[in-house]
Amino acid sequence: MATHAPMSPWSLVIPGEMMRELERHLFPGDGDEHGAVIAAGITSTPRGTRLLARELFLARDGQDYLPGTRGYRMLSASFIRDRIRHCRDEQLVYLAVHCHGGSDSVAFSATDMASHRRGYPALLDIAKGQPVGALVFARNAAAGDIWLTDGTQVPLSHTRVLGTPIRTLYPAPRPLPAHADPAYDRHTRLFGDRGQDVLAELKVGVIGAGGAGSLIIEQLARLGVGHLIIADPERIEITNLPRVAGSTRFDALTWLVRDGRPEWLRRIGKRFASPKVRIAARAARVANPAGKIEAIFGDITHAAVANRFVDCDYLFLAADSMQARLVFNALTHQYLIPGAQVGAKVQANKTTGEILDVFAVYRPVTPDLGCLWCNGLINSARLQDEAVSPEERQAQRYVDDPTIIAPSVITLNAIASAHAANDFLFNVTGLLRSTASSEYLRFLPASRDVRFDLPRQDLGCLECGAGAQSRRARGGLRALPTRQPHDR
Repeated sequence: MATHAPMSPWSLVIPGEMMRELERHLFPGDGDEHGAVIAAGITSTPRGTRLLARELFLARDGQDYLPGTRGYRMLSASFIRDRIRHCRDEQLVYLAVHCHGGSDSVAFSATDMASHRRGYPALLDIAKGQPVGALVFARNAAAGDIWLTDGTQVPLSHTRVLGTPIRTLYPAPRPLPAHADPAYDRHTRLFGDRGQDVLAELKVGVIGAGGAGSLIIEQLARLGVGHLIIADPERIEITNLPRVAGSTRFDALTWLVRDGRPEWLRRIGKRFASPKVRIAARAARVANPAGKIEAIFGDITHAAVANRFVDCDYLFLAADSMQARLVFNALTHQYLIPGAQVGAKVQANKTTGEILDVFAVYRPVTPDLGCLWCNGLINSARLQDEAVSPEERQAQRYVDDPTIIAPSVITLNAIASAHAANDFLFNVTGLLRSTASSEYLRFLPASRDVRFDLPRQDLGCLECGAGAQSRRARGGLRALPTRQPHDR
């Protein structure tokens, strides 16, 4: 469980569908003021404190949202009472919401701030240790006033809306970047200096630095992503060299591990070969010397590793174990981090070697699309198999024998990774159209075919659903489904 003392800056993350519902309520076209309450999870890391919108309660005009005694409108006492108690019981942050006119700038009025000073100390007492706050929206702007448990106030720096495309709302328009890097001239001709600045401010996580992951990492670095965090527990092997971008024969110590060498010498070579994350980090630093690179030689299924990813702005899963899918899935929905799962597979007859199927997949995964559990992409039986130690697995001789190596080539990985990285680029820079498909893509190169699968969501899902027991937007209040590392 990732928890720290609250740190600045403070921000809010809202799923796209929730924001659409809120905007329909706040801006129905009558030019009037309307209200609501958001109940939010919370997580604090060295990058700041994020509020994670979990539930939306719309205030009915004339019943829950009334003419004010000191201001224009106000939430009714009963509506506030019921929502603050709910937030207290669920350990969520209470955020009162209303709207102002205008478009690109918004701020609380003097009357708003006076109302906060009168009411929020009492709300803090009821909330029992959770912050409380207020939000005010214009069409393309948002401001926030957050009251902490000691009575101090902090502003909301921005609100991130996980729609199509992803939007970031500020209290006022941001100034243009002071200096444009000429290296990105061709980029800025597509999405402008502002888009390049957005990329530079992002922290993006990549789980897996093998065939697909290494390509994604290099693409992200060359796009100018400012902060990359990479995790992979494996060292490079000689058979990985044709697929892992940036790898060399020196990394694999090929003169020690090639056929014909004594077994003891080959074991030494494998033991001291370069970790895949070290190769990926090296390639990323060459591509973007100004970027920050965190390379973790470890497994995302271990808590100490997974907790390093909770403050990412975007995630890529390029590891195919069920345990890795489980943790990625939880990160996406528990911390409201949009992401993508990529992979490629060649299915062959284990006896004859006949190729049965060849495909590459790219699956967008966001809090609104349904999770990997809902779509049958996490296999419980394989989770159990992977939960045992390597020695236990070998002793039990599972059918999916890890010693049987499946065919794999770099071009298959490139299909999936390029689509995932390009979708990320268009999404975060605002180029993705609001009508863009959210379907999973399956590429079948042998038939030059592309197939589409519409993701589904089970509202009762304990990962992404709307029920009280769901981990959705719980942030640091819920432990991730990690495990203890086996001794190596």
